[in-house]
Amino acid sequence: MNEKQVAELFIEQHVLQPSQAEDVLNEANLNGKTIIQAMVDSGFVDETGFYHTIADALGAEYVDLGDKEIPPTILKLIPSGLARLHRALPIGLSGNSLRVALADPLDPRAAEDLRFALGKDVDVVVAPTEQIDNRIKEYYGADTTSMEEVLKQLGEAGDMLQIRGDETAAAVEAEANATPIIRFVDLILYQAIQDRASDIHFEPFENEFKIRYRVDGALYEMSPPPRHLALPVISRVKVMANMNIAERRLPQDGRIQKNIAGRHVDLRVSTLPTQFGESVVLRVLDRSTVNLDLEMLGMPEYVHNYILEIINRPNGIFIATGPTGSGKTTTLYSCLRKINTIDSKLLTAEEPVEYDLEGIVQVPVNEGIGLTFARVLRAFLRQDPDRIMIGETRDLETAQIAIQASLTGHLVFTTLHTNDAPGAITRLIDMGVEPFLISATLEAVLGQRLLRSICPNCRAAYKPNESLLAQLELAKKDIGDRKFFYGKGCDSCNNTGYKGRKGIYELMKITDPLRELINERGPTVVLKQKAVELGMVTLRQDGLRSIFAGDTTIEEVLKYT
Repeated sequence: MNEKQVAELFIEQHVLQPSQAEDVLNEANLNGKTIIQAMVDSGFVDETGFYHTIADALGAEYVDLGDKEIPPTILKLIPSGLARLHRALPIGLSGNSLRVALADPLDPRAAEDLRFALGKDVDVVVAPTEQIDNRIKEYYGADTTSMEEVLKQLGEAGDMLQIRGDETAAAVEAEANATPIIRFVDLILYQAIQDRASDIHFEPFENEFKIRYRVDGALYEMSPPPRHLALPVISRVKVMANMNIAERRLPQDGRIQKNIAGRHVDLRVSTLPTQFGESVVLRVLDRSTVNLDLEMLGMPEYVHNYILEIINRPNGIFIATGPTGSGKTTTLYSCLRKINTIDSKLLTAEEPVEYDLEGIVQVPVNEGIGLTFARVLRAFLRQDPDRIMIGETRDLETAQIAIQASLTGHLVFTTLHTNDAPGAITRLIDMGVEPFLISATLEAVLGQRLLRSICPNCRAAYKPNESLLAQLELAKKDIGDRKFFYGKGCDSCNNTGYKGRKGIYELMKITDPLRELINERGPTVVLKQKAVELGMVTLRQDGLRSIFAGDTTIEEVLKYT
């Protein structure tokens, strides 16, 4: 449940004073507790009293599921996929109204989605969250059957869903809102969140319709649905993202905000017209899986300490660099969170805003209406900021204003797309920035990559052959008795051998010898040599640290460095 919402509701019900609510929220945030744990531990309410208060505020009934038997006929009214997706348990039926216990009774969208998908009125009752989750597990079992079950329903509804390309917008919308399609799309999203996917791809081809998830940087295909479902499924995603479903010839962007399996998830939706229909990609921004804590990014200690020093300076420019999807934004967000104090004003310009950060003014850039990075930055300088983050420096104008901001006493964070840290300087000079301005303002460049981590459940030691070691420029004598590891593959990691990702970093500190080289327009190779001479650890060397620590494999390091 949304913690702030719950706290406000308890203030309205005169159970908490505003100052007490603030204490409870702080307790929950600092110690990683749920809002109910924080309230019970602070002695403001017991568990039953907590749920009774919520029921009273909603005008709903409180139900203790402890000894309650639910007939199988009632359980069948909500299919297993939907029950798990919305954490919804049916407990009774009266007329056309289904009584449902929701794990989050304060989320109006869950009840609305269920009404829509089931074609019935939904009467929400309040019950302890733990009881609901346990009963869903008990009654609906493992979630392997749910996808087959929904595909079977889609097969049965196949004739109804045979959409031709020349259908009217109204007909397409009706098909997109058909119950089997809603269930199918909801289940795909649920499965993706359970598998920790970062992107979901819907791709129509001439004779097939592919659905793929990107997990830890690699794409995996799920069992493909029938080809004729491409249009209704893609239309359903567009309906959820408030896009124009009649427009199939131009790319569109949209956003879906949804509670999936008890987690608040933002989905960024992008459509692309192709030869055989629209290809749709959903970027999953799951706040519960991203830890925006600088200490948790796995940086080597010297990198972490130097970044802490830089982000507390009054002015200068700090650049995070690397290809798309290398975690640059996460690093900068973590830096901003670290310095987000009451005595400093933080502004960000992003395209789009990926995560909402409390206490930071975030501006979405919109090139379509002329709201470019440069234009937002100019406005920023009149907003009395202390620190500024620019999502990406793409052109000379943005770079010049960032430098101007730094020279006038602001700390600026930004990202660049280059292969390594020294390449960032050459890139800025190529854009047309004067070298003396770069050397005067730049404090440090952090190059980074994300490598897949070996699955801890199936990790095994092995001896690499000499040719693999030679690619790492290592000889047998260099490694001594060090062990190398790989993942055998197990159910926990979908037989990939990898689970999760970790960063590798190279930090280039801009010191006086490097400033001289920048002023002389030194090429990337010379800058890199000098930085290594001055103690910079390269991405490849940091990759070796991860291999020797048993965190990743030789193949991953060779692939990315």
